[in-house]
Amino acid sequence: MDVVGDFITILRNAGRTHKASCCVQWSALKDGIAKIFKDNGYIKDFSKEQTADGHVVLKVFLKYVNGIAAITEIGRLGKPGRRQYASKEKIPSILGGMGECVLSTSRGILSGKAAKQLGVGGELICYVL
Repeated sequence: MDVVGDFITILRNAGRTHKASCCVQWSALKDGIAKIFKDNGYIKDFSKEQTADGHVVLKVFLKYVNGIAAITEIGRLGKPGRRQYASKEKIPSILGGMGECVLSTSRGILSGKAAKQLGVGGELICYVL
């Protein structure tokens, strides 16, 4: 089961249907990805909440600019069946620097730009435009 792929699909579908927010089951990985999306301006905010039945969920508030979702394209880079890794020199530039890639590194979940600044590589998780 690909939890990151499911998270990305939920965000993509919620943006296409112009929903204000969406909820996914909480995990530290999804929390780290949402933090990067917020820091780069792709979502308004996110919060960790507990539902009435005791489950912990991550609620993501989507961002729209002039009625168009801020996330125009989002996709998975590495997959559970075929992981992709990048050294610090080979971290991809998404659309000439207009987009952002997300990596899982030894220093936690980082954006491609932050990983380059820290000089670390890691597993490529996803990209966003």
